[in-house]
Amino acid sequence: MTDTDAPRPLTTILGPIRGQLAAAIVLQTAASAAGIGMLVAMAEIGKRLLDPAADGTVWAVALAGAGAALASVLLAAAANVVTHLADTALQLRLRRGLADRLGRVPLSWYGGRGSGQVKKVVHDDVQAMHYLVAHTVLDVTSVVVAPVAALTYLATVDWRLALVCTLPLAAGAALFRHAMAGAGPKMAAYGRAAREINSAAVEFVDGIAVLKTFGRAGAAHRRFREAADAFSDFFARWAAGTTAVTTTSQLVVTAPVVLLVVLASGLPAAVAGWIPPSALVAFILLAPAVAAPVAGIGTRVQALRTGLTAAGDVAALLDEPADSRRIEPVQPVGTTVRLDDVGFSYDGTSRVLEGVNLELAPGTVTALVGPSGAGKTTVARLIAGLHEPTTGTVTVGGADIGDLDPALLHRTVGFVLQEVILLRTSIADNIALARPHATRAEIEAAARAAQIHDRIAAQPGGYDAVVGVDVSLSGGEAQRLSIARALLADAPVMVLDEATAYADPHAEAQIQRALSALAAGRTLLVIAHRLASVRTADQIVVLDHGRVVERGRHDDLLAADGRYARMWRAQETITPVAAGGKKEAP
Repeated sequence: MTDTDAPRPLTTILGPIRGQLAAAIVLQTAASAAGIGMLVAMAEIGKRLLDPAADGTVWAVALAGAGAALASVLLAAAANVVTHLADTALQLRLRRGLADRLGRVPLSWYGGRGSGQVKKVVHDDVQAMHYLVAHTVLDVTSVVVAPVAALTYLATVDWRLALVCTLPLAAGAALFRHAMAGAGPKMAAYGRAAREINSAAVEFVDGIAVLKTFGRAGAAHRRFREAADAFSDFFARWAAGTTAVTTTSQLVVTAPVVLLVVLASGLPAAVAGWIPPSALVAFILLAPAVAAPVAGIGTRVQALRTGLTAAGDVAALLDEPADSRRIEPVQPVGTTVRLDDVGFSYDGTSRVLEGVNLELAPGTVTALVGPSGAGKTTVARLIAGLHEPTTGTVTVGGADIGDLDPALLHRTVGFVLQEVILLRTSIADNIALARPHATRAEIEAAARAAQIHDRIAAQPGGYDAVVGVDVSLSGGEAQRLSIARALLADAPVMVLDEATAYADPHAEAQIQRALSALAAGRTLLVIAHRLASVRTADQIVVLDHGRVVERGRHDDLLAADGRYARMWRAQETITPVAAGGKKEAP
């Protein structure tokens, strides 16, 4: 985000709490002025004690100073409470808005973004705005009000010496400006480096178990280490170029330096009789308050830039277009699934699929086979609505999936994919994900049909056990839980993508029985590696390099002695066909 972009997201994000921030600014202004008022009272007390000509209202001034000190503390505390309440309300609003937006963007939106990037916006960027809202607003107000109030009073004492007080302030501001030259691009690079570390950290956590299993633990943290090293090198170069100037800008506005400048000018003036000696007391007390705010301006500017950058990223996500299919959804007629001349690319250049034509007739089993990387899973995801085709159309019941309401699409097309995602909630809620109002009896019936009920009942918490907290499920158990979820959803079209890919032989047998229940009476698209498990399918479609190279029934494809026949002969073991006839799936 550039500096010129800042007002728009700041207005968008902070708009709902503008009134609270305005109230906090008023309170902080009064608090800062009262704080300076306390110092003014002390200066006036010194004046009355040192100047015989002054009146004797010392106690009245002292009481006024005490009142100003108390008011400063109370007003500052009130301003702090207001900004923190505003920050709490803002964070709640933003997180709700982001969750809603993430639920309404097209699923393809996630394809080009890692979970680390999403996490950065939803958590890190919202959290980064805390200092902007709860502290920076008050700090900036204090930085402006305190010096102005102090300088105004000092000008009434002696305007010439007041001008001298501004010299350290001007020098510190000039040096800081020099140190911050070119900070905009550097902050953008800082944000990119932070996002890279986030993505690398998530990848590290997600992949370390698998990599350790294969003795490649070093590879698990290589990207994270490289990202951290790159960030360290970048930040070290940035700091090396600015540390000396920044440190000098802070030193010239410290109280000893300011007092040295004031006394170097004020003492000779007092000795010469140009100013009364009592005037020096006012300058000794208040001159540091004129320049001191510059000492902390670096951290405030950094926090402000960080907050503005975070606000821009949050606003960008909130402005992401929602899934257009929610606008005027159409109704499918029947459940026939067709892919017409479908092409697909993840990166916009290289095609994963090209010219794919496929029809899934109601009540039939279609098996999709082929070598790894042929595009089988991509076809499954297109039919399930997880991606939209780059070219061509995917229709369900004659309606383009791009025009179907997502809820209707997912009631029509269910899927069991290789990688099962279970939520950190109860087992019952995980099964009832598609039907949250399902009864416990319906949930248990689905679990029994999926061959997972006994495992659930064996847990102390049963169906109320929280996944990942009270119970840990193996890959095969997670697959059966996913099948129970699909059974409860009762979609007429099912897509099964290597549903037994991660199962051991015992678990595979149980999953096969669960799939037997799932397949009954439904239209199935089955992606399988073990060809023996799909040899009774109504049609077998062979994909290779993103294209359909063969299609037909098992015996016909063997007789054709083409790609399928070679794959069949290459598999040394034949997986037994699951009981229940041709409606079975792997």
